[in-house]
Amino acid sequence: MRQTSGIISTYSADVFGVCSALFELGGMVVMHDASGCNSTYTTHDEPRWMDMDAMVYISGISEMEAIMGEDSKLVSDIADAARELHPRFVAVAGTPIPAMTGFDYAACAAMIEGETGIPALGVTTTGMNSYVLGASRAYKMFCEKFVKRDAAKTDAPSVNIVGMTPLDFSIKGEAESVVRFCERAGFAVNANFSMGCTFDELVNAGAAHVNLVVSACGLAAAKWMQAELGIPYVIGTPVAGPYADALADLLCETARTRRDGLCAAHAGTGDIAIIGENVRSIALAEAIALATGRDCRVISSVNEDILRPGDVYAPWEDDVIAALDGAKVVIADPMFAPIAPKGAKFIHNAHEACSGRLWRSEIIDPAAGIDAILSQL
Repeated sequence: MRQTSGIISTYSADVFGVCSALFELGGMVVMHDASGCNSTYTTHDEPRWMDMDAMVYISGISEMEAIMGEDSKLVSDIADAARELHPRFVAVAGTPIPAMTGFDYAACAAMIEGETGIPALGVTTTGMNSYVLGASRAYKMFCEKFVKRDAAKTDAPSVNIVGMTPLDFSIKGEAESVVRFCERAGFAVNANFSMGCTFDELVNAGAAHVNLVVSACGLAAAKWMQAELGIPYVIGTPVAGPYADALADLLCETARTRRDGLCAAHAGTGDIAIIGENVRSIALAEAIALATGRDCRVISSVNEDILRPGDVYAPWEDDVIAALDGAKVVIADPMFAPIAPKGAKFIHNAHEACSGRLWRSEIIDPAAGIDAILSQL
């Protein structure tokens, strides 16, 4: 029962991470599930749904199809829809039911591509992991399938923003703030994975001089581009003030020296605990340390690859509660308030991947400033 959350909410699921990463790219994304996941995704995790056309569907697998493994019907239905809709690509991702039956997503994608001639991605997800895993796999598979290996570098310094979805960057202008930060740092944005972008821009990602990984969702793709295209990467999210200056300097240095790095100079210590996605939480911790001299420790339940010494990966509710021991200040999505230590000050830092649209109105754009948080410390 250790993996059960009795108090706090879960984060957005891996299958929703796939949908979010690919939403704007002109592809047809199919969740392989009986019913229900599509409405959960569109009403809680996808703020672009009401204002932007997209092809996100559900397979509607029946009980008999799941038991008997009738995959030919899924392939036929997707092929028929693809012939009518003419998507740039097809992506199939999964939920708990096909996970229990051992569904083969790579084979399904190969069958769809063979029948339609449309490129297809089979992204193995189960609906039981966080959105980071799904978005990471979707971005990496997109790069492997579509990104040009021989793109000529842009004449002026340029950057790819990697790992940007509304699950971490709300539609309240955060994506635009990151773009403006890159431009102030002296870089044109070559491709943005993947808000305010096009399929063709991402295909030409190899033309950039450096990648800025703004969330854990983008790390796998950045590592692939480093290995296959020779593009170095910096990990960090701009937070107004000295941290943004340090991130801009590191971005310029990395483009010049080609040495990858996380923009962080402090350890994960102190009595301030920040719960959230790794990259944004570390950036906030660093910005607080620079502004106040107080170190912060980061607690992440979504990914263990990007952490500083002293930070904690806490995948389950009991782990989070243990990691909060001794914290005098907790900065997190309001969903975590019930498990904060008794007597600790709780500061709201709403996160769409955790609480959906509930507290969207109070989501903070860190690139515009964090005075709302600093004033409460």
